Amino acid sequence: MGFFLETLFGGLMAGMLYSLIALGFVLIFKASGVFNFAQGAMVLFAALAMARFSEWLPGWFGFESKVLANVLAFFAAMVVMVAVAWLIERLALSKLVNQEGITLLMATLGITYFLDGFGQTLFGNDIYKIDVGMPKDPIFLFENVFQGGVLINKEDLYAALIAAALVALLTVFFQKTATGRALRAVADDHQAAQSIGIPLSRIWVIVWSVAGFVALTAGIIWGSKLGVQFSLSLVALKALPVVILGGLTSVPGAIIGGLIIGVGEKLSEIYLGPMIGGGIEIWFAYVLALVFLLVRPQGLFGEKIIDRV
Repeated sequence: MGFFLETLFGGLMAGMLYSLIALGFVLIFKASGVFNFAQGAMVLFAALAMARFSEWLPGWFGFESKVLANVLAFFAAMVVMVAVAWLIERLALSKLVNQEGITLLMATLGITYFLDGFGQTLFGNDIYKIDVGMPKDPIFLFENVFQGGVLINKEDLYAALIAAALVALLTVFFQKTATGRALRAVADDHQAAQSIGIPLSRIWVIVWSVAGFVALTAGIIWGSKLGVQFSLSLVALKALPVVILGGLTSVPGAIIGGLIIGVGEKLSEIYLGPMIGGGIEIWFAYVLALVFLLVRPQGLFGEKIIDRV
Protein backbone atom coordinates (compact mmCIF):
# COMPACT_ATOMS: atom_id res chain seq x y z
CA MET A 1 0.00 0.00 0.00
CA GLY A 2 2.86 2.39 0.74
CA PHE A 3 4.34 1.86 -2.73
CA PHE A 4 0.90 2.33 -4.31
CA LEU A 5 0.44 5.63 -2.46
CA GLU A 6 3.89 6.80 -3.59
CA THR A 7 2.88 6.12 -7.19
CA LEU A 8 -0.51 7.75 -6.67
CA PHE A 9 0.93 10.91 -5.13
CA GLY A 10 3.57 11.11 -7.87
CA GLY A 11 0.84 10.89 -10.50
CA LEU A 12 -1.27 13.55 -8.81
CA MET A 13 1.66 15.96 -8.58
CA ALA A 14 2.62 15.38 -12.23
CA GLY A 15 -1.05 15.79 -13.16
CA MET A 16 -1.21 19.24 -11.55
CA LEU A 17 1.71 20.37 -13.71
CA TYR A 18 -0.01 19.00 -16.82
CA SER A 19 -3.15 20.88 -15.77
CA LEU A 20 -1.17 24.10 -15.46
CA ILE A 21 0.05 23.86 -19.06
CA ALA A 22 -3.39 22.76 -20.27
CA LEU A 23 -4.86 25.92 -18.75
CA GLY A 24 -2.97 27.95 -21.35
CA PHE A 25 -4.74 26.05 -24.12
CA VAL A 26 -8.13 26.45 -22.43
CA LEU A 27 -7.70 30.18 -21.74
CA ILE A 28 -6.90 30.99 -25.37
CA PHE A 29 -9.65 28.76 -26.72
CA LYS A 30 -12.28 30.21 -24.37
CA ALA A 31 -11.46 33.76 -25.41
CA SER A 32 -10.87 33.39 -29.14
CA GLY A 33 -11.93 29.95 -30.25
CA VAL A 34 -8.30 29.29 -31.27
CA PHE A 35 -6.54 26.05 -30.41
CA ASN A 36 -3.20 27.58 -29.50
CA PHE A 37 -0.41 25.29 -30.66
CA ALA A 38 2.04 28.02 -29.60
CA GLN A 39 1.53 27.28 -25.89
CA GLY A 40 4.52 24.93 -25.77
CA ALA A 41 6.71 27.52 -27.46
CA MET A 42 5.45 30.12 -24.98
CA VAL A 43 6.47 27.88 -22.06
CA LEU A 44 9.95 27.51 -23.54
CA PHE A 45 10.28 31.22 -24.40
CA ALA A 46 9.18 32.28 -20.90
CA ALA A 47 11.55 29.80 -19.24
CA LEU A 48 14.45 31.03 -21.39
CA ALA A 49 13.66 34.63 -20.48
CA MET A 50 13.55 33.77 -16.77
CA ALA A 51 16.79 31.78 -16.86
CA ARG A 52 18.76 34.36 -18.84
CA PHE A 53 17.50 37.43 -16.96
CA SER A 54 18.40 35.77 -13.64
CA GLU A 55 21.96 35.47 -15.02
CA TRP A 56 22.17 38.89 -16.69
CA LEU A 57 20.56 41.20 -14.12
CA PRO A 58 23.15 40.75 -11.31
CA GLY A 59 25.92 41.61 -13.77
CA TRP A 60 24.05 44.61 -15.17
CA PHE A 61 23.18 46.16 -11.81
CA GLY A 62 26.03 44.86 -9.62
CA PHE A 63 24.28 42.81 -6.92
CA GLU A 64 24.74 39.22 -5.77
CA SER A 65 21.43 38.33 -4.11
CA LYS A 66 19.93 35.26 -5.79
CA VAL A 67 16.47 36.04 -4.39
CA LEU A 68 16.53 39.57 -5.82
CA ALA A 69 17.82 38.23 -9.14
CA ASN A 70 14.93 35.74 -9.35
CA VAL A 71 12.30 38.32 -8.39
CA LEU A 72 13.55 40.86 -10.92
CA ALA A 73 13.96 38.16 -13.57
CA PHE A 74 10.36 37.04 -13.01
CA PHE A 75 8.99 40.54 -13.54
CA ALA A 76 11.27 41.13 -16.53
CA ALA A 77 10.16 37.84 -18.10
CA MET A 78 6.52 38.77 -17.42
CA VAL A 79 7.01 42.10 -19.20
CA VAL A 80 8.47 40.19 -22.14
CA MET A 81 5.46 37.82 -22.23
CA VAL A 82 3.00 40.74 -22.10
CA ALA A 83 4.90 42.36 -24.98
CA VAL A 84 4.68 39.08 -26.91
CA ALA A 85 0.94 38.97 -26.23
CA TRP A 86 0.49 42.54 -27.47
CA LEU A 87 2.49 41.83 -30.64
CA ILE A 88 0.53 38.64 -31.33
CA GLU A 89 -2.73 40.55 -31.07
CA ARG A 90 -1.57 43.52 -33.15
CA LEU A 91 0.29 41.67 -35.88
CA ALA A 92 -1.76 38.48 -36.18
CA LEU A 93 -5.09 38.14 -34.39
CA SER A 94 -6.43 41.61 -35.13
CA LYS A 95 -6.01 40.86 -38.84
CA LEU A 96 -7.89 37.56 -38.56
CA VAL A 97 -11.04 38.53 -36.64
CA ASN A 98 -14.01 36.27 -37.55
CA GLN A 99 -11.89 34.10 -39.85
CA GLU A 100 -12.25 30.34 -40.08
CA GLY A 101 -10.79 28.25 -37.25
CA ILE A 102 -8.24 26.61 -39.53
CA THR A 103 -6.88 30.05 -40.42
CA LEU A 104 -6.35 30.92 -36.77
CA LEU A 105 -4.84 27.49 -36.13
CA MET A 106 -2.26 28.02 -38.88
CA ALA A 107 -1.49 31.43 -37.40
CA THR A 108 -0.64 29.83 -34.04
CA LEU A 109 1.59 27.30 -35.80
CA GLY A 110 3.47 30.19 -37.39
CA ILE A 111 3.76 31.86 -33.98
CA THR A 112 5.15 28.59 -32.58
CA TYR A 113 8.03 28.41 -35.05
CA PHE A 114 8.72 32.12 -34.73
CA LEU A 115 8.99 31.95 -30.92
CA ASP A 116 11.21 28.86 -31.13
CA GLY A 117 13.59 30.54 -33.56
CA PHE A 118 13.48 34.00 -32.00
CA GLY A 119 14.02 32.56 -28.52
CA GLN A 120 17.14 30.79 -29.75
CA THR A 121 18.40 33.97 -31.40
CA LEU A 122 17.67 36.19 -28.40
CA PHE A 123 18.62 33.96 -25.47
CA GLY A 124 20.97 31.36 -26.95
CA ASN A 125 20.61 27.63 -27.47
CA ASP A 126 22.48 26.11 -24.52
CA ILE A 127 20.90 24.30 -21.59
CA TYR A 128 20.23 26.82 -18.80
CA LYS A 129 19.40 26.45 -15.14
CA ILE A 130 16.57 27.98 -13.16
CA ASP A 131 17.17 27.90 -9.40
CA VAL A 132 14.31 29.43 -7.44
CA GLY A 133 15.22 27.66 -4.21
CA MET A 134 12.71 24.81 -4.31
CA PRO A 135 14.04 22.00 -2.07
CA LYS A 136 14.97 18.81 -3.88
CA ASP A 137 15.34 16.51 -0.87
CA PRO A 138 12.72 13.77 -0.44
CA ILE A 139 10.59 13.43 2.68
CA PHE A 140 8.90 10.42 4.25
CA LEU A 141 5.23 10.53 5.24
CA PHE A 142 3.05 8.04 7.16
CA GLU A 143 6.08 6.30 8.66
CA ASN A 144 3.92 5.09 11.55
CA VAL A 145 1.31 3.67 9.17
CA PHE A 146 3.39 1.89 6.52
CA GLN A 147 6.74 0.22 6.86
CA GLY A 148 9.36 2.65 5.58
CA GLY A 149 6.74 5.37 5.03
CA VAL A 150 5.75 7.02 1.75
CA LEU A 151 8.57 8.77 -0.16
CA ILE A 152 7.60 12.16 -1.58
CA ASN A 153 9.84 14.53 -3.52
CA LYS A 154 9.66 18.00 -1.92
CA GLU A 155 10.20 19.76 -5.24
CA ASP A 156 7.28 17.90 -6.82
CA LEU A 157 5.11 18.65 -3.80
CA TYR A 158 5.87 22.39 -3.85
CA ALA A 159 5.39 22.53 -7.62
CA ALA A 160 2.01 20.82 -7.32
CA LEU A 161 0.91 23.24 -4.58
CA ILE A 162 1.94 26.24 -6.70
CA ALA A 163 0.11 24.83 -9.70
CA ALA A 164 -3.01 24.13 -7.62
CA ALA A 165 -3.02 27.68 -6.19
CA LEU A 166 -2.68 29.20 -9.67
CA VAL A 167 -5.44 26.98 -11.06
CA ALA A 168 -7.76 28.04 -8.22
CA LEU A 169 -6.91 31.72 -8.79
CA LEU A 170 -7.66 31.51 -12.50
CA THR A 171 -10.94 29.69 -11.85
CA VAL A 172 -12.07 32.52 -9.56
CA PHE A 173 -10.88 35.08 -12.13
CA PHE A 174 -13.01 33.55 -14.87
CA GLN A 175 -16.11 33.05 -12.77
CA LYS A 176 -16.21 36.10 -10.48
CA THR A 177 -14.63 39.08 -12.25
CA ALA A 178 -16.04 41.40 -14.91
CA THR A 179 -13.02 40.73 -17.14
CA GLY A 180 -13.56 37.00 -16.80
CA ARG A 181 -17.20 37.35 -17.84
CA ALA A 182 -16.12 39.49 -20.80
CA LEU A 183 -13.69 36.75 -21.81
CA ARG A 184 -16.49 34.19 -21.75
CA ALA A 185 -18.72 36.49 -23.76
CA VAL A 186 -16.04 36.89 -26.41
CA ALA A 187 -15.62 33.12 -26.49
CA ASP A 188 -19.33 32.59 -27.14
CA ASP A 189 -19.67 35.08 -30.00
CA HIS A 190 -17.08 37.64 -31.17
CA GLN A 191 -19.53 39.78 -33.11
CA ALA A 192 -22.17 39.83 -30.35
CA ALA A 193 -19.52 40.78 -27.78
CA GLN A 194 -18.32 43.63 -29.98
CA SER A 195 -21.89 44.84 -30.50
CA ILE A 196 -22.38 45.40 -26.74
CA GLY A 197 -19.13 47.33 -26.39
CA ILE A 198 -16.60 44.67 -25.35
CA PRO A 199 -13.25 45.67 -26.93
CA LEU A 200 -12.11 42.52 -28.68
CA SER A 201 -8.49 43.62 -29.11
CA ARG A 202 -8.05 44.46 -25.42
CA ILE A 203 -9.64 41.18 -24.35
CA TRP A 204 -7.30 39.20 -26.58
CA VAL A 205 -4.26 41.02 -25.20
CA ILE A 206 -5.45 40.26 -21.66
CA VAL A 207 -6.05 36.58 -22.30
CA TRP A 208 -2.74 36.10 -24.12
CA SER A 209 -1.00 37.92 -21.26
CA VAL A 210 -2.67 35.61 -18.73
CA ALA A 211 -1.66 32.63 -20.87
CA GLY A 212 1.87 34.08 -20.90
CA PHE A 213 1.82 34.25 -17.10
CA VAL A 214 0.69 30.62 -16.95
CA ALA A 215 3.42 29.68 -19.43
CA LEU A 216 6.02 31.54 -17.33
CA THR A 217 4.96 29.74 -14.15
CA ALA A 218 4.97 26.37 -15.90
CA GLY A 219 8.33 27.18 -17.50
CA ILE A 220 9.89 28.05 -14.14
CA ILE A 221 8.63 24.82 -12.57
CA TRP A 222 9.63 22.54 -15.44
CA GLY A 223 12.89 24.46 -15.97
CA SER A 224 13.76 23.95 -12.30
CA LYS A 225 13.09 20.23 -12.64
CA LEU A 226 14.54 19.47 -16.08
CA GLY A 227 16.70 22.48 -16.99
CA VAL A 228 15.76 24.98 -19.69
CA GLN A 229 16.38 23.29 -23.03
CA PHE A 230 14.59 23.29 -26.34
CA SER A 231 13.00 19.91 -25.69
CA LEU A 232 11.02 21.68 -22.94
CA SER A 233 8.41 22.74 -25.50
CA LEU A 234 7.66 19.04 -26.07
CA VAL A 235 6.50 18.75 -22.45
CA ALA A 236 3.56 20.95 -23.40
CA LEU A 237 2.42 18.31 -25.89
CA LYS A 238 1.42 16.17 -22.89
CA ALA A 239 -1.19 18.85 -22.16
CA LEU A 240 -2.99 18.12 -25.46
CA PRO A 241 -4.52 14.84 -24.20
CA VAL A 242 -5.40 16.64 -20.95
CA VAL A 243 -7.39 19.25 -22.88
CA ILE A 244 -9.13 16.60 -24.99
CA LEU A 245 -10.02 14.60 -21.90
CA GLY A 246 -11.27 17.52 -19.81
CA GLY A 247 -12.86 19.60 -22.57
CA LEU A 248 -11.53 22.53 -24.57
CA THR A 249 -13.72 25.09 -22.83
CA SER A 250 -13.53 23.91 -19.23
CA VAL A 251 -11.06 25.14 -16.62
CA PRO A 252 -12.20 22.46 -14.11
CA GLY A 253 -11.90 19.96 -16.96
CA ALA A 254 -8.24 20.87 -17.42
CA ILE A 255 -7.68 20.15 -13.73
CA ILE A 256 -9.54 16.83 -13.63
CA GLY A 257 -8.07 15.75 -16.98
CA GLY A 258 -4.54 16.48 -15.80
CA LEU A 259 -5.01 14.50 -12.59
CA ILE A 260 -6.52 11.52 -14.42
CA ILE A 261 -3.70 11.40 -16.96
CA GLY A 262 -0.98 12.00 -14.37
CA VAL A 263 -2.22 9.17 -12.14
CA GLY A 264 -3.10 6.89 -15.06
CA GLU A 265 0.30 7.04 -16.72
CA LYS A 266 2.17 6.43 -13.46
CA LEU A 267 0.00 3.49 -12.40
CA SER A 268 0.04 1.94 -15.88
CA GLU A 269 3.83 2.22 -16.11
CA ILE A 270 4.33 0.58 -12.72
CA TYR A 271 1.67 -2.13 -12.81
CA LEU A 272 1.16 -2.84 -16.53
CA GLY A 273 4.69 -2.10 -17.76
CA PRO A 274 6.24 -5.35 -16.51
CA MET A 275 3.52 -7.37 -18.28
CA ILE A 276 3.32 -5.70 -21.69
CA GLY A 277 6.66 -3.90 -21.89
CA GLY A 278 7.93 -0.51 -20.76
CA GLY A 279 7.32 2.91 -22.21
CA ILE A 280 3.61 3.00 -21.39
CA GLU A 281 4.04 6.38 -19.72
CA ILE A 282 5.02 7.87 -23.08
CA TRP A 283 1.89 6.90 -25.01
CA PHE A 284 -0.76 6.26 -22.35
CA ALA A 285 -2.17 9.81 -22.40
CA TYR A 286 -2.55 9.87 -26.19
CA VAL A 287 -4.31 6.50 -26.34
CA LEU A 288 -6.69 7.61 -23.60
CA ALA A 289 -7.38 10.84 -25.53
CA LEU A 290 -8.07 8.81 -28.69
CA VAL A 291 -10.62 6.69 -26.80
CA PHE A 292 -12.36 9.83 -25.57
CA LEU A 293 -12.43 11.30 -29.07
CA LEU A 294 -14.26 8.17 -30.25
CA VAL A 295 -16.68 7.97 -27.32
CA ARG A 296 -17.12 11.54 -26.01
CA PRO A 297 -15.37 14.02 -28.33
CA GLN A 298 -16.34 17.09 -26.26
CA GLY A 299 -14.49 15.69 -23.22
CA LEU A 300 -15.70 15.22 -19.68
CA PHE A 301 -16.75 18.83 -19.08
CA GLY A 302 -16.71 20.36 -22.56
CA GLU A 303 -19.75 21.88 -24.21
CA LYS A 304 -21.56 19.78 -26.78
CA ILE A 305 -22.03 22.07 -29.78
CA ILE A 306 -24.77 21.29 -32.29
CA ASP A 307 -24.78 23.22 -35.56
CA ARG A 308 -28.10 23.34 -37.40
CA VAL A 309 -28.15 23.92 -41.14
